[in-house]
Amino acid sequence: MNDIEIAKKCIKKDIREVAKTLGIKDSELLLYGNDKAKVVKKIGNSKAKLILVTAISPTPLGEGKTTVSIGLADALKRINKKVVAVLREPSMGPVFGIKGGATGGGYSQVVPMEDINLHFTGDFHAITSANNLLCSAIDNHIYFGNQLDIQNVSFHRCLDVNDRALREVNLKTRKEEFSITAASQIMAIFCLATSIEDLKRRLGNIIIGTNSKGEFIYARNLHVEGSLVTLLKDAFYPNLVQTLESTPVLIHGGPFANIAHGCNSIVATKTGLSLADYVVTEAGFGADLGAEKFLDIKCRKAGIEPNAIVIVATIKALKYHGGVSKDDVFLQNDEALLKGLDNLKRHVLNLKKYGVPVIVCLNKFHTDTEEEIKIVEKECNMLETPFSLSTAYVDGGEGAIDLANKVVEACDKESKFQFLYQDEESIIEKINKVAKEIYHAGSVNIREEVRQKIDSFEKNGFGKYPICIAKTQYSFSDNPKLVGAPVDFTIEVKNVEVFNGAEFITVYLGDIMVMPGLSKKPSYEKIDFIDNEVVGLS
Repeated sequence: MNDIEIAKKCIKKDIREVAKTLGIKDSELLLYGNDKAKVVKKIGNSKAKLILVTAISPTPLGEGKTTVSIGLADALKRINKKVVAVLREPSMGPVFGIKGGATGGGYSQVVPMEDINLHFTGDFHAITSANNLLCSAIDNHIYFGNQLDIQNVSFHRCLDVNDRALREVNLKTRKEEFSITAASQIMAIFCLATSIEDLKRRLGNIIIGTNSKGEFIYARNLHVEGSLVTLLKDAFYPNLVQTLESTPVLIHGGPFANIAHGCNSIVATKTGLSLADYVVTEAGFGADLGAEKFLDIKCRKAGIEPNAIVIVATIKALKYHGGVSKDDVFLQNDEALLKGLDNLKRHVLNLKKYGVPVIVCLNKFHTDTEEEIKIVEKECNMLETPFSLSTAYVDGGEGAIDLANKVVEACDKESKFQFLYQDEESIIEKINKVAKEIYHAGSVNIREEVRQKIDSFEKNGFGKYPICIAKTQYSFSDNPKLVGAPVDFTIEVKNVEVFNGAEFITVYLGDIMVMPGLSKKPSYEKIDFIDNEVVGLS
């Protein structure tokens, strides 16, 4: 059976019953049918252990980070731990493109998978609407006299679809561009705000452009932040759903990690931390992107820290990083596997710099041999890092019990969490630290015009913000073809932007598309609604 067929055979519990396992009352739910709900319960004190699931550098084959996260949560429940998984919402654009859905796979899934991968509870639509209302307000102000003297508009429209035709459009007064909703600043703000009041403050602080003197103009100057937060008021509540094994899952927010910070909302994470004893969460793409941003941006803003980090790898991905083409990764090739382990080793050593216990989880495929598995386990032993094999895709929570036990053991160890850089360091110092200590670049080239923008940001008081690097997810470098564990390369900083509402500095390495296109054979060709059922969604 494929993923959607497995999901449809699941006998879901009424979401109110799932909520009760976390101590959530019926009155603290905003129901969307019987299988999903908004949690309107006030956030209490954090009491849970926080586990971050990340991965090696992504490949076109997929590593199964969400599948492992869900399997781990189910396994923790099976060993009688009070647990909740806290995950990102899938963007609808990639669902109809090449990537497909993002609710796990096999017997390690979140349901209702069709709803979650499509409109769900409308959060993405609310964010899109708020974003585009602000754009409309900007152009309306300019049309009626432009009293704020807006000369350069820096805030752009968004849409939750992959549409390359919208990368550049012509308005009557200027050129405009769209981003996908997951790459929008309002998505980042939505996920980093700690309360509805904080959300409103951040929305008002969005820089919408500059005047003829080069001074920044803010969304609050248009008196629009009240309307924006009104559009987002219901969306701001986390969504409660369940796994195939009825483990509670909070799904909320979904910024991309190669463009934004790649983590679910702070509100959802803190809600989970106040309800359970163990919280399993994930960060997008590889550890050099999602995990670094989770640790240096989200943890900094939320005042939280992980108790353990799980790094997901697969045999086929390691071979790919060892130089094997994606068509040949299922063939025995110990030499390539050994070479590809350099990528895993790099991520493990990088994350240990943060002072948090690290575990390696090998997401097993039926093509993996015992010899290959032993090679990976031997490398982990040399790194003095616990190793676990997950078969959650096939066996559900039962296939991740060893991982769950090792996570519990790691969470009981002392964590000496520390950030990679401090607030008071300059923007350039922060860029250099991430580039050299996480990516292992030999040098960083920052163009003169970019340095001038950085100087301007620091003079305007933005220098204290963390940095959010936008780069390819496929390599430690800014070159997607440079797989494995490259060293001594040069990083090219092409641009920087201040996301003042999100309160971070975006640093662009290479040409990053904020509006993806569809593939030649997009997934929408397979998706249909037949006999009152969704088919072809995966």
